[in-house]
Amino acid sequence: MKPFLTLLVLACFASAFAQVGIGTTNPTSTLDVNGDLRIRSTNTTFTDSAPKDSIIVVNNLGVLQRTNSKSIVNSYLKTIVKGVFSSASLVDLNLLAGTIKIPFNLVEFDSNAEFDTNTNTFTAKENGIYALNVQIKADATLGVTTNFGVAILKNGVVIARNSFANVGVTIAFVETKVSSPLRSLQSLIQLNSNDTITFNVVSDLANVKLLGTKEDCFFSIQQVR
Repeated sequence: MKPFLTLLVLACFASAFAQVGIGTTNPTSTLDVNGDLRIRSTNTTFTDSAPKDSIIVVNNLGVLQRTNSKSIVNSYLKTIVKGVFSSASLVDLNLLAGTIKIPFNLVEFDSNAEFDTNTNTFTAKENGIYALNVQIKADATLGVTTNFGVAILKNGVVIARNSFANVGVTIAFVETKVSSPLRSLQSLIQLNSNDTITFNVVSDLANVKLLGTKEDCFFSIQQVR
């Protein structure tokens, strides 16, 4: 223990260019320890700010560095995103190919900055299992017997879909729509880094209008593992 303390004192008071090695003849830091380090006791801090700015971590080269607790939390922060439309007005979509990407262009929160509001695309930064949820609602002009639904696409390929025709009933020659104009879809999927997720409207109509209100149309993505 005494040789270690002696070397530690020497390292502390040495010049800026001096380097001391323990267990190595080629030190690369002021004090370079090739082996275990044990501290038998430490003082308890009662300063609230200490855990925020005095956390010691070890990088992949074994070098001790100081960081704050927020940086540690952010480095392991899992994905959580919720997106909506930026305007409450109707969102008019032309479905020339029977499907079109839903232009969600506003995020209420995005912990890892993974959703691009310009391309309406989510790109995963980490491998994992993700819970996806999307809901859309058409305006009141959606006709009876019209197929209408929502789909989730991974890397441009449909992996989940909820689509069905609206149903109506005729009473005394008056046709009444009984199907909800709302479609929703939930799914658990595995994503690798750089995999993309988009949400599409599917319909046999040439044109569909979605409600722009965030209570009616939204999506969420949450990394669960």
